[in-house]
Amino acid sequence: MKKLNSLSESSFLRLFFTFVSLSFVIGAFFMPDRSAMLEGLWEIMTQPCKISTNYFAMGGYAATFLNMGLVGFFCTALCSLPGAKPNNVTTLGVLLTIGFASWGMNLVNMIPTVLGVMLYALVKKEKLGAMSNAMLFSTGIAPLISDLLLRYPGVEYLGFNWLGLGLAVLVGLIIGFFLPAGLAHAPNVHKGYDHYSAALPIGMTAFFLRVVLYNVMLGWKIGDLGSLSAMGALDVVSWENTNIFCFVIFGLCIVFALLMGCKPKDYWNLLKDSGHGVCFTSKYGYAPFLMNVGVFGLMIIGYFNLAGWIDGRNVWTGMTFGIVMCMLATCNSGSHPRNVLPIMVGYVAASFLFGWIFTLLGGEKYALTIGSQSILIGLCYANGLSPIAGKYGFFHGILAGSLHYLLVTAVPDLHGGFCLYNGGFTAALICLMLVPQLEKFCRTKEERKEAKLEKAK
Repeated sequence: MKKLNSLSESSFLRLFFTFVSLSFVIGAFFMPDRSAMLEGLWEIMTQPCKISTNYFAMGGYAATFLNMGLVGFFCTALCSLPGAKPNNVTTLGVLLTIGFASWGMNLVNMIPTVLGVMLYALVKKEKLGAMSNAMLFSTGIAPLISDLLLRYPGVEYLGFNWLGLGLAVLVGLIIGFFLPAGLAHAPNVHKGYDHYSAALPIGMTAFFLRVVLYNVMLGWKIGDLGSLSAMGALDVVSWENTNIFCFVIFGLCIVFALLMGCKPKDYWNLLKDSGHGVCFTSKYGYAPFLMNVGVFGLMIIGYFNLAGWIDGRNVWTGMTFGIVMCMLATCNSGSHPRNVLPIMVGYVAASFLFGWIFTLLGGEKYALTIGSQSILIGLCYANGLSPIAGKYGFFHGILAGSLHYLLVTAVPDLHGGFCLYNGGFTAALICLMLVPQLEKFCRTKEERKEAKLEKAK
C-alpha cells in the first residue's frame, strides 16, 4: 500500500477519482430499489432540474448512485486527456461534479458546456487536457441546459425536441467557449478566500442568461419561472442508505491513509495550515490528504445528523447527500475540520439568533432553521470561506459563516435556480464585502503572533 506514495500526483488523484466513482456504482447495486435503476436513470436524464431537485425522489436511490458514479467516471476521463495534470483544483472540480449528480446534473446536461470548452481549446490551440478543469467547472450551469433542452420557451415539459436541442447546444457552446477567461480572472476578485472560485463566473453567467432568455426575450418575471424547489417526497427511508455508504467510504479512506504510513503528527501539521492558497497532496503528501478526506467527511456527516436531531427531522435527501461530496471537494484545496468548524458554528449561531428575533417579532414558524434543506446546502459553500478562519482566526470564521447564512437563500432569485454554484456565488459576494474590511481593520493570526513575540522582547 505504501507504494502508492511513489505515484505521481496526477496518477494518484486519477486513482482516487476512480475509487470514488466506482464506490457509487457499486453502492447502486446495494440500494433497495436497484431493480428500477435504469428506469430511474432515464427519468433523471430527461427531466428539468433547477435547484434544488431531489434525485432520490425523482429517480430513486439506485439510479442516483449510478448517475453519480457515471458522472464521476466521465470526469475522470476528462482528467485523463492528453496534457491533463490533475491537482487540487481538479479534485475540487471532480468531487463537486459528482456531488451535483444527485441534485441537478447528469450525463446529458453536462455535455454542451464541455464541448464549448473543447471548442475554445481548438481555437486557441490548447491541449484538451490542459482545459480539463475548465470543462469540469463549466457544468455548474447544467440546470439551464436541461431547461432549454426540455421545456423552453415555457414552463411546461416538452421532452426532447429539435429546437430545444439546438438551443441547448448553442448556449452550451457559447458558455463553455467564454468561461475559461472568467475562471482565470475569478481568483483576483476574492484573493483566494473562496475555494469555490468558479462560482463567480458561473453565477454571473447564469444571472445574465436568465435575464436575457427569460426576462428580455419572454418578458417573464422571477415568479413566472416556476418554483426554485423540486425536492419532492422521499420514496424510501434515506438515513440508513446515506449514512452507511458514507461511513464505509470515509472509513476506508482513513484505513488507506494509515496503511500508507500517515502518522498523527502528519495530519496535525495539515490541520495547522490556514488553507489559503495550498494544495495538500503537494505540500503534505497523499496519506495525510486521504486522512483529511476521511476525517473531514465523517465530520460533515456528524454535523448533518446533529442538525437533523436538533430540528427533529430527517435531513437526508438527494441534495444533502450530494452536498457531502460538494463540501468535501475542498479537502485538497485548504479545508479541514479545524478551519471549517468556525463556519459551522457561525451557521448554528445565526440560525438560533435570527430564529429568536423572528419569534420576538411575532413570527410563528421560522423556516431557516439549522436542519432546513436550504441552510444545510448553503453551509456546503460557506465551507469555501474556510481560509478566512484559517488566516484570521476562529471569530472571523464565525462572522463569515453568519454572513453567508443571511444571504444564501436570496441568491437563487438572481440566477433563477439555474446555477448549481449558488452558495459558492454567495461566498464570493461575502468575500467582496468582508475581505477588504478584514485587510483594513484586522491582523492575521501570523501578524498577531509576530506582534506578541515582538512585545515579549
